[in-house]
Amino acid sequence: MTAILLGWNPDHGNSWEPNYPVVRDRLFRCGTVRKRWSVRGLMHGAADADAWLVLQGTGTGGLIGHGVVASAVVEDIDDGPCVDVEFDALLDPGDHVRLHELAALLPAVPWEAASLSGRHLTEAEETAIRGLWEDHRPLDDIDPILPVPGAYPQAALTRVSMNRYERDPEARRICLAQHGFSCAVCRFDFEAAYGPIGRGFISIHHLVPASQLSSGYELDPIQDLLPLCPNCHAMAHRRGVALTPAELRRMMSGAGFVEGSVVTQNQLDSQAGARKLLGESSPH
Repeated sequence: MTAILLGWNPDHGNSWEPNYPVVRDRLFRCGTVRKRWSVRGLMHGAADADAWLVLQGTGTGGLIGHGVVASAVVEDIDDGPCVDVEFDALLDPGDHVRLHELAALLPAVPWEAASLSGRHLTEAEETAIRGLWEDHRPLDDIDPILPVPGAYPQAALTRVSMNRYERDPEARRICLAQHGFSCAVCRFDFEAAYGPIGRGFISIHHLVPASQLSSGYELDPIQDLLPLCPNCHAMAHRRGVALTPAELRRMMSGAGFVEGSVVTQNQLDSQAGARKLLGESSPH
């Protein structure tokens, strides 16, 4: 067993404390949000299983979220069997996969049943839901190189954590307004290299070491954040204490790389034409 369903019916009380929009905002900023969920239909363990959240009872219900079961089943005095779930995707109501699509795909699943939470999915059911979800969900708005949560089985993934400051959309906007969209280490610019598809694509790196993040810490998006390409961002986190941009630049220089700029095809063609006029062969 690798996946379960979680039912959420707002008509039967609010399962979200604080309310759902606040939880969605927290997830958007932090990447995941943890919540305990009643699973009365779960008869055996589900740790590390995919958990698919189904909105029920509103007239426009459907698949609205995805998470990973992060605990064994525990007994709650009020709610009975429960598990902790780390949600990594929660959609706005209205953007979810509609119930009629789920019912058409898997008519044998009792999507509106009160006992839905904790229902095990067969391998075929899980594959069908995963395919529908992958087609429906957009790329991650903050870091599009990360896989869409739920698009792959948990066994096929290694979790990559981004801290909340790197995921804050307003902090990202201020950082990029100040520093631009070129990598602060290698100066790579995705739009210059790939054209319109690369416009606005860059990772955000938080410079402040974790040891310096006290409870009173306040983010300065201009001083504390920098744009880094995915390669440099990965190398910055290659060791326990993040490497600074200056350290990364020294490493690149020491390895024989020099800071340069991206040239256009017209520039390359002009260079080739000049070599031809001078009787020089093109470099290989």
